[in-house]
Amino acid sequence: MTDLFDKIKTVTELDGIAGYENTVRDFLRSKITPLTDEIQTDGLGGLFGIKHSSAEKAPRVMVAAHMDEVGFMVSQIKEDGTLRALAIGGWNPLVISSQRFTLYTRDNQAIPLISGSVPPHFLRHSNGSPSLPKVEDIVFDGGFADKAEAECYGISPGDIIVPQTKAVLTANQKNVISKAWDNRYGILMVTELLESLKDQQIDSTLIAGANVQEEVGLRGAHASTTQFDPELFFAVDCSPAGDVYGDQGNIGQGTLIRFYDPGHLMLKNMRDFLLTTAEEVGIKYQYYAAKGGTDAGAAHLQNNGIPSTTIGVCARYIHSHQTLYSLDDFLQAQNFLQAIIRKLDRSTVELIKNY
Repeated sequence: MTDLFDKIKTVTELDGIAGYENTVRDFLRSKITPLTDEIQTDGLGGLFGIKHSSAEKAPRVMVAAHMDEVGFMVSQIKEDGTLRALAIGGWNPLVISSQRFTLYTRDNQAIPLISGSVPPHFLRHSNGSPSLPKVEDIVFDGGFADKAEAECYGISPGDIIVPQTKAVLTANQKNVISKAWDNRYGILMVTELLESLKDQQIDSTLIAGANVQEEVGLRGAHASTTQFDPELFFAVDCSPAGDVYGDQGNIGQGTLIRFYDPGHLMLKNMRDFLLTTAEEVGIKYQYYAAKGGTDAGAAHLQNNGIPSTTIGVCARYIHSHQTLYSLDDFLQAQNFLQAIIRKLDRSTVELIKNY
């Protein structure tokens, strides 16, 4: 598992929020260019490698991660030199305070920050108690004396703020703790899939890469699916594990058969295909009804309608500095995705699309 952990460490320690995915895009480009026949981008910055097929009437199949992680964007520089910010993606305000962040300026200088919190000392003798802060009221502090000094270091509204953490293995060597598994999981899924198919012929034209701006409303998937016009769409994305809260999604129990989320219902033929494939190959899987969405929710509504689904895993405490997830779940999901892509020829795609 050491090699897999090293790859996970590399991808999760990249920094990039919606609209500022350039670091992740550069990494992805370097990995998939030697493994595909051509590279294309869409107008928003999504990047995909295309692996052409020599099969007659080869179907077009799209596998899409998303590059962006959750973070913040500077909205104000206060006179005292502290910053206020806007949430980019979904955040629980309870997990933001007293954490370390990196701010990136326009010229890509990395500035260390911490998020403020109210010490208990200031709550004494005032009948005060901690209250849930609004994200826009949370203090981000780089230790600057005043606004002028912060500006001297190149800080301006619109700069991005990203969680600052390092990936580590848990004591039992089965799990990883890091930021951004949502969705550097997907980035690694795409690169590992294409590596497994290197120098192999498949019976579909494979369009594999990553969208942008998923965390702010599935925006990139609208652009990429319109441009590439796939017949089937597979999002690869990470979902919240509810196992410690008595809900669905257990780490270590395999990939997810994500049959429902508020923006997407899995079609019957797709469900049958996924379950049959998983059972044939011996994939460990679990059923999952989601409370949030993935790019499949945007993709399936494009063009004339695109049968879509998500090949995912779950992780505890996503959209925070510290996410905990299973190494084996990744391997199950990767084996599942490889089996799916190898089965997709013209006749199989037509069966999935047969209503």
